[in-house]
Amino acid sequence: MTKRILILAGDGIGPEVMAETRRVIAWFAKNRGFDVTLEDDLVGGASLAAFGVPITDAAMARAHAADAVLFGAVGGPQWDANPFDKKPERGLLRLRKEMQLFANLRPAICFPALVGASSLKPEIVSGLDIMIVRELTGGVYFGEPRGIEKLADGSRKAVDTQLYTTEEVRRIARVAFDLAARRKGIVHSAEKSNVMHTGVLWREEVTHIHKSEYPGATLHHILADNCAMQLLRNPKQFDVIVTDNLFGDILSDEAAMLTGSLGMLPSASLGARDPKTGRVPALYEPIHGSAPDIAGKGLANPVAAILSFAMCLRYSFGRGADADLLERAVADVLDQGYRTADIIEAGRTRSSTSQMGTAILEALSRAA
Repeated sequence: MTKRILILAGDGIGPEVMAETRRVIAWFAKNRGFDVTLEDDLVGGASLAAFGVPITDAAMARAHAADAVLFGAVGGPQWDANPFDKKPERGLLRLRKEMQLFANLRPAICFPALVGASSLKPEIVSGLDIMIVRELTGGVYFGEPRGIEKLADGSRKAVDTQLYTTEEVRRIARVAFDLAARRKGIVHSAEKSNVMHTGVLWREEVTHIHKSEYPGATLHHILADNCAMQLLRNPKQFDVIVTDNLFGDILSDEAAMLTGSLGMLPSASLGARDPKTGRVPALYEPIHGSAPDIAGKGLANPVAAILSFAMCLRYSFGRGADADLLERAVADVLDQGYRTADIIEAGRTRSSTSQMGTAILEALSRAA
């Protein structure tokens, strides 16, 4: 059965890295029997320029109908002064909320060839393989009330509400424990139960799921600020980290830098399986931003976007062997010394965005 992928390339370097991803998809269609139809639409600043909104209802309908969404990046300084509901990022937040993509999976893997690109000592990051599971549709990014209001004395007050329910915490905990069961079986749950009521609820509900459904797993509770410190001190103690929306945003970016560059790491945002169709709503995106300062210059690293497609193959289409093949091709290219500007090292020749994409295609062909 033909699969449908919606591509939302977005702004900045999004279209550049997505162009290389499309080449990889075409290779799998030609060489591995991957029967797929690609559709395109606008999001973020591109959608604002064309339609006046960060994402249209029509694009949302396409996202709901697709088997998976591949997302590039959104944002840029030209939209910084926009009102809140006209920010490019609102398009991504709407996708996450309306598709109910509550589970964000962000692997932090240090490829052997890039140990020297990390800012930490090689012995600290060598062999690093962490999966961060971030709750994506609750917490302070969506809680109500929220906003800025003017006070009687002329000053202003800003309010953002951190809010979680029992079921929101339990369902993300299950995702973390399920992933850990296929890894080392260790889950660290990060919150701030020492100062936040949502942290207390989070700790209690994760403990409940552990005891009642996953007693064979190892669970460690850790305060989010200590988790940030431990990621720098001893990151290899972690296997799976599960945390809320805000802390997950921060901790996953920190973990990404342990590997050498934000340009290396993919992510998957997944919803609940539809009991009637069996379909799991899914959006895949590189965790880097739109990087408007390098857009259009051929400097962007396409690896995170390409590895996001590998996650798509694995989680949306059940093509684990193809995902493994693509991940090995990326590792092979790095072993050969190909480097984009963000991961360049002394003695290496810098590759452009398209040169890196071509190298990955050649590695795929050698390995197939």
